[in-house]
Amino acid sequence: MNHLYRVLGGLFIAVVTFTSLYLQKSEDIIQPIAFSLIAFFLTLIFSYKDKEISTAIDGETAFTTGVGTLIGLSIAHYLAYLFTPLNISGIPLLLALIFGYLGFKSGLKFSIKPGLSIFGGGGGDMRTFSLGAEKQEEVRDKILDTSVVIDGRILDIADTHFIDGPLILPNFVLREIQLISDSSDPIKRARGRRGLDMLNKLQRKGSIEVKITYTDYTDTREVDAKLIKLARDTGGKLVTNDFNLNKVAELQGVKVLNLNNLANALKPVVLPGEELTIQVIKEGKDENQGIGYLEDGTMVVIENGGHLVGKDVKVSVTSIIQTAAGKMIFTKALR
Repeated sequence: MNHLYRVLGGLFIAVVTFTSLYLQKSEDIIQPIAFSLIAFFLTLIFSYKDKEISTAIDGETAFTTGVGTLIGLSIAHYLAYLFTPLNISGIPLLLALIFGYLGFKSGLKFSIKPGLSIFGGGGGDMRTFSLGAEKQEEVRDKILDTSVVIDGRILDIADTHFIDGPLILPNFVLREIQLISDSSDPIKRARGRRGLDMLNKLQRKGSIEVKITYTDYTDTREVDAKLIKLARDTGGKLVTNDFNLNKVAELQGVKVLNLNNLANALKPVVLPGEELTIQVIKEGKDENQGIGYLEDGTMVVIENGGHLVGKDVKVSVTSIIQTAAGKMIFTKALR
């Protein structure tokens, strides 16, 4: 689509150039055609090569660049007559290239100055077209911390393409996971090995790019502090499940993607008075209180359900409490 916009922009400028020159000297059609072709190819060349031109522009910019190119080529047209006695055939072409480009750039500079609006309604809902690459929102790196790697849900999220890449794995995080996997504590060792397994699966699947960065900060040994520094230095977003790291990072201006917050937001909504069927898993802390769980892991507290352990019970929702750890649903047994 970008190529089509470039061609349309070039045709627009070429038509303006041809029309203007032809009206000035209608008996000579060769020169207007030559100048319009030069304008067309100049537009294409500079739209691909010039970074300033390769931005999304609107109709106002197209107008000013067209007028600027027209003025530049007109100046070149009249200057060419001054060199006619020299009988050098390349001078008109050279002048057209120089002044056509200068006119185009001048028109572009004039259009993008803040506060200028030739057609009025500054900031209106005007559709744009592009002579170069379409303006895109910057894609930030996603920096993984230890907790989110060991958790493993990032693997499923990557498959859904809700997170755009690349995912950045700091080498100091990888070292921490390796240390955990070599721990003498069997629980820690299992968690560390799970983290390494998740990384291998993530790389093999190829659903999102995973990069290892060897940037380190020797002035601190804390992995959390290093993660925050890396995110601040690179402008990346920190992906974590750690509540404390989340808060500290936000206080220091680092953007955070917390998978626990995402999971809580996606949990099914239940309302007071709604009826559910829950299996009572265990007794609660209070007398005659049962505990069950929804399929997504949300805890359900059941009044008068302590004696119903192991049974499926129909309950009515009485209230819902949102805590830092997630939602808790309070219900009353209906039998």
